[in-house]
Amino acid sequence: MDVLVILLLALLPGLCDPKLTDMNSKGKTLRDLALGAKTAQSSTLNFLGLAKHAVDGNRNSNYLYGSCTHTFLESNPWWRVDLMGVYKISRVTITNRGDCCGEWLSGAQIRIGNSLNSNGNNNELAATVWSIPNGGTKTYTFKPIKGRYVNIVIPGILKILILCEVEVYGR
Repeated sequence: MDVLVILLLALLPGLCDPKLTDMNSKGKTLRDLALGAKTAQSSTLNFLGLAKHAVDGNRNSNYLYGSCTHTFLESNPWWRVDLMGVYKISRVTITNRGDCCGEWLSGAQIRIGNSLNSNGNNNELAATVWSIPNGGTKTYTFKPIKGRYVNIVIPGILKILILCEVEVYGR
């Protein structure tokens, strides 16, 4: 059994990284529900900008190092993680791109729910991202919302969505 635990930790980089865990109000450690989960996005610029890069446990904010997502310039670009179960989500942490373009994330919405109508972009609004500095990480805390899908969408025309890490906490 010990070998299984060691193997599991080796396969899930960042699982023991203190930056990728959080504490609830009772002092209990919460794990990042999004780490390694299934992801999708509205488009992908190239192999460096895959949707799965936002849940790889790596907060590196330099896009060229291959740990960020990147959509094409489009209307309403979105990114989604499927938690494969319904959770009461109360916190989402986002790491913004650091080597440029940090302002592009301004106005992004965090949406949580169980529907895939409109790719999940009509689920309940949890928070709006107004400003995360280049390379910065910001946590959004809100009343718990039940959901399987966590979406980040930037409403509007001619937008690009780049995320370098998205962490989801709840129970």
